[in-house]
Amino acid sequence: MTITYLERARRIMARIEALAAISEDADGVTRRFGTPAFVAGQALVRGWMTAAGLETCLDGIGNVRGRWASVRPGARTFVLASHIDTVVNAGKFDGPLGVLLGLDLLEQLAARQAELPFHVELMAFSDEEGVRFHTTYLGSKVVTGAFESSLLDRADAAGITLAEAITHMGGNVAQLPQDALPAAEWLGYLEVHIEQGPVLWERNLPVALVTAIAGQQRVELTWRGMAGHAGTVPMTMRQDALAGAAEFVLTTEAFGRQYGHELVATVGKLDVRHAASNVIPGEVACSLDLRSADATRLASAAAELAARAQTIADRRELQLTWTLVQHTPPAACDAALNELLARAIRDSGQVVVPLVSGAGHDAVPVSRIAPATMLFVRCFRGISHNPLENVELPDLAAAVQVAEQFLMLLAAQND
Repeated sequence: MTITYLERARRIMARIEALAAISEDADGVTRRFGTPAFVAGQALVRGWMTAAGLETCLDGIGNVRGRWASVRPGARTFVLASHIDTVVNAGKFDGPLGVLLGLDLLEQLAARQAELPFHVELMAFSDEEGVRFHTTYLGSKVVTGAFESSLLDRADAAGITLAEAITHMGGNVAQLPQDALPAAEWLGYLEVHIEQGPVLWERNLPVALVTAIAGQQRVELTWRGMAGHAGTVPMTMRQDALAGAAEFVLTTEAFGRQYGHELVATVGKLDVRHAASNVIPGEVACSLDLRSADATRLASAAAELAARAQTIADRRELQLTWTLVQHTPPAACDAALNELLARAIRDSGQVVVPLVSGAGHDAVPVSRIAPATMLFVRCFRGISHNPLENVELPDLAAAVQVAEQFLMLLAAQND
């Protein structure tokens, strides 16, 4: 009996709901790396993989891995993946949708006892969001051999190091180098993910082809002036650190609006040290998040905003410290795989819409060593990292059809 794509979408949705019920808090979905809720989610996903007939394991960093092996001698591995960790008070779909859609694809292969000319490995990455240890792509960096051992000493808010968290949840720090899939063994990579933006929602289209993932620069700026009594220091004699930071916030917004066709710029965090209503702020820290799919433009934008910040500081007689926190270069999706995915979209009766992802994904570290492609799925009003995150069943069914058609085209191409 043939099961329809809509019925398969309902089964995927039921699993998404079951995984979302595992959370650190009762009000939303929070499943940070290494927490008891994360470990419980690991076990649930691994159980589903095992029941589907996959060869399963947990690797040293806590990635859940399920393999459908090819009988073809010398076969390489095609990876289907996304992540199962979340931000705090997250939605249900960011990450798990890609993992559980991939599981459905492999269940269908197993049900048909399909023979492919390549291995397929489904990976539920352990930490993409980086919430607990202020890291990103931990799971995919281990798989691609890009994990930095210096991160093991990084501590969370409770003082627990990454190494301790890995050990506590049953992982193995010494095993991490052996968990990498060598570059020569990769055939390619597909990640299915909600768009996290409003384009598909506004155009009423179910899926899109990702052409690139924007690079990021994250910076912390510290503004230092002179704290003073709010009632006694004349306005013309102040060195107000908060006023300088506030001017920079508006400068950043104006810059982002001016060049919005090629980048986005955001100040999302402001920390007024020793804040009080009757004290002129003497020290303020703020964040800057810059993103662009053009590496040259990303670098020049950062340099220009740094210069504008320094101009503000000099005019206001403030000291300014500019600290680069994170730099991730843009990642282009593989042209050949994208051509195949575009064909799968058309063959499934959908319009091919090319999009650049402004959000980071595990496809970024993978693209450094292997061909990678991504499929976006429409989400409610483009909302993400929020309990309002939602995907409609017909859109999920369309994504299943496209992804399955892509695998079949890939198999025919490599047969």
